Amino acid sequence: MIKINVSDEKLLDELTLVLKLFFDSEEIENLNYEFNIEQNVVDLDIETKLTSNFDEKEYVSNEKIIDSRFPERYKKRYAKLLLFNLLKKIKPQKNLPWGSLTGIRPTKLTYELTKECGGDYMKAFNMLTTKFGVSLEKAKIVKEIIKNQSFVIKNDNLVDLYINIPFCPSKCYYCSFISLPIDKCRNKLEPYLEALKKEIIETKKLIEKKNYLIKSIYIGGGTPTILSASQLDDLLSLINYKVSEFTVECGRPDTITKEKLDVLSSHGVTRISINPQTFCNKTLKEIGRTHTLKDIMDAYKLALGYNFVINMDLIAGLSCEKLSTFKKSVNTAIDYAPDNITIHTLSVKRGSELKESNTQTTNDLEVMKMVDYSYQKLTEAGYKPYYLYKQKNMIGNLENIGYFKNNPSIFNIDSMEEFASVIACGANAISKRYYSINNKIERFANLKNIDEYINRIDEMIAKKAELFCKN
Repeated sequence: MIKINVSDEKLLDELTLVLKLFFDSEEIENLNYEFNIEQNVVDLDIETKLTSNFDEKEYVSNEKIIDSRFPERYKKRYAKLLLFNLLKKIKPQKNLPWGSLTGIRPTKLTYELTKECGGDYMKAFNMLTTKFGVSLEKAKIVKEIIKNQSFVIKNDNLVDLYINIPFCPSKCYYCSFISLPIDKCRNKLEPYLEALKKEIIETKKLIEKKNYLIKSIYIGGGTPTILSASQLDDLLSLINYKVSEFTVECGRPDTITKEKLDVLSSHGVTRISINPQTFCNKTLKEIGRTHTLKDIMDAYKLALGYNFVINMDLIAGLSCEKLSTFKKSVNTAIDYAPDNITIHTLSVKRGSELKESNTQTTNDLEVMKMVDYSYQKLTEAGYKPYYLYKQKNMIGNLENIGYFKNNPSIFNIDSMEEFASVIACGANAISKRYYSINNKIERFANLKNIDEYINRIDEMIAKKAELFCKN
């Protein structure tokens, strides 16, 4: 078994993620490597030492804590880099486009590096490739995204509002969210909505008390349009903020009707998502979607009758799809010409049917080709990347990228880059308070379990108020 011994247990989780870049679970269980990492910190100096039974050599790095407010950030960074560079010697053939990066937000790291480099963007981008091992192609995408985010206004009084509807028509095989198939929990829907409306009313009081201005609104899930037109109307009647961006993630095309779109339009919704995930009927059935390609076409045509910005999601690596099938999906999405297209890489998440059933997935190299193809074709068609994030257990340690033609989503940028506070309502919704003066973020997560959320709603309202009212 591969072992990592550390002088500071706080490093272990991050180092394990680096290990998993190179070795699968079977290799970790059966190979006989042992890595010993020791760190010594004196003032702003960090010395990291690494030994292993691979070559019996001692590797040493001497680095600086550049921002004294975040010593743990630099301890993790330097330990990960030292281990990464040794693992590259053990497995030199391993293709890792994102190099040593295991975190969710490569762009956020680049913003941090730019500050560390005194505002020198070029030096920061150079560090991505030379120090962190990111490929030139991925570093170029990061550079494009940061350029396309330059319009975003950052102000501690500007906050985003998020509302979660954790119900779906069916459970997708890759989904690990708390979202429940509606047929199995219809009796929970009305009690959930009552609790949610109570939380929204109290959240509005909090927003008024703090003199916050709402920057954008996002209703996600789940599938918010699983609600009836009257339920949507009732819920949206509580949300009376005038914002330039108000998204409702319709998601499943089989939940979209003219009556629901009328309701969304009447309440000032400006942006919706219609998410095919693939344009292959066979795959849709295999992944647990209850809609067809015709449903996608019908819903999209219906939505074109309104003034919505429309997003479409696709997933690379679904159900052992071949590159040719994914190419067809990308080309079809481009033909539909929504303003936003988001390309996700399949993530094998704990708690999903995909993970629990050990279903075979498309191999890393094939998925890399899919992701590369989507970037090439979308940029050729006039789409520009505007936000990016990674998740644990993604095939090939790849990424999700959102593309736009004319209207990038402010909420997506804010939530991924953590540019603004988010006040969140609903089960499993995570509120984040951002302090720009010291670049600090504090979080409070609502309970995941829907029954507990309903029964303990007052407790969560109080804790969220505590987060945003403290100095």
